[in-house]
Amino acid sequence: MSDSPRKSVPPQRRNSHHWSVLLRFEDVPPETGRQVTLSPDAHAREAIAAVAGLRALPRLDASFDVVRSGAAGLHVTGTMSATVGQTCVVTLEPIESEINEAVDLVFRPAADNGASADIGLDMDQPEIEPLIDGVVDLGALVTEFLLLAIDPYPRKPGAVFEAPSTSEPFAGPFAGLAALQKKPQK
Repeated sequence: MSDSPRKSVPPQRRNSHHWSVLLRFEDVPPETGRQVTLSPDAHAREAIAAVAGLRALPRLDASFDVVRSGAAGLHVTGTMSATVGQTCVVTLEPIESEINEAVDLVFRPAADNGASADIGLDMDQPEIEPLIDGVVDLGALVTEFLLLAIDPYPRKPGAVFEAPSTSEPFAGPFAGLAALQKKPQK
């Protein structure tokens, strides 16, 4: 990886269900940081869509500014955006949704995470994640943010669930058991 201010980093796949883009602490210049743009290829998007339970994932992009944080950490800020193909839970028609998520995480070596962290949660501070062997996996980071942002019950705009009407009044949840109890036993 070069020290150019804007560079697209090629993906590295560990297996068919995971998209991995590794960035080492040493590859982030201390003075300028590093800007990284990511867009997985069609094969990686298909694998991510399968893991996420999506009908399709036609677009997945991320843009990050990565700077050093402390003596051995990295601070990742930016955005993840995607177009996801899902099925409406009401009409069962295919729909597409747009996702845009802000990313603000600090990665520190595992030994540093508990030593300097306060026990309380400060919503104004970025979350602290472990930096394992001086490497952050930006592909996994994008995938995790996507998975957390997907609407588990997508609805087509204007779709409203209407319960089917029945001609008989509702007998209650135990009507079937009551009918069995009234049957003569042989």
